[in-house]
Amino acid sequence: MTVEIINLGLPKSGTTTLKHALTQAGFSVADHRIKSREDPNDPADRVFVGDLMYQGLFKYGDPLALLNDHDALTEISFIYGGNSVWPQCDHALLLALRKLHPKLCFIATRRDTEHMARSIMRWNNLGKLRIPLSTVPGLPVGHGHEIDEQMIWIDGHYEALAHWFRNDPLYLELDVAAPDARLRLERFLGRPVPWWGQSNINPEDRAAQEGSAEQDSAR
Repeated sequence: MTVEIINLGLPKSGTTTLKHALTQAGFSVADHRIKSREDPNDPADRVFVGDLMYQGLFKYGDPLALLNDHDALTEISFIYGGNSVWPQCDHALLLALRKLHPKLCFIATRRDTEHMARSIMRWNNLGKLRIPLSTVPGLPVGHGHEIDEQMIWIDGHYEALAHWFRNDPLYLELDVAAPDARLRLERFLGRPVPWWGQSNINPEDRAAQEGSAEQDSAR
């Protein structure tokens, strides 16, 4: 098996939605961690997709050398145990992927910038502690506590990707909330996507959606 698709989207950009969509479309998906490789007797054992990418790059010269069990990677960054790893922000790693795997498809899931930033801030301690206290490409330690700072970082990431992959037909920036998101993904992949929706929603986001629906029904 060979990796065919890598998502370069940031956390809370719709990565889990993409995971479910690709799984339903028949792909074997690795998302954030590969739990099947973790030691069940060691609660602290973690096998992260992003870590395997860097091990593959520096040990074997190929970021995908240790990921032959999957054909799609939908979330590749992680912050854990003092490590902050963001392959989707590493131009050199992306360049190596493109050179070694010229048919590899890149997707960059995203949502409205402010919505993404607020979702990051509400997701466990990701936006309030882990990101501001970690070294993140484009967001040095001490930055990221505020929504405005998160928005600058988010927009900068997608603008950088658009620049790096300009004129690349195997790159798709995908707004997962757009009405035509599913159709655009199907056209990009060249195959049907039988499921599309929302996954891994913040409880606060879900409550807001339900409240909005109740207001609409009362009108």
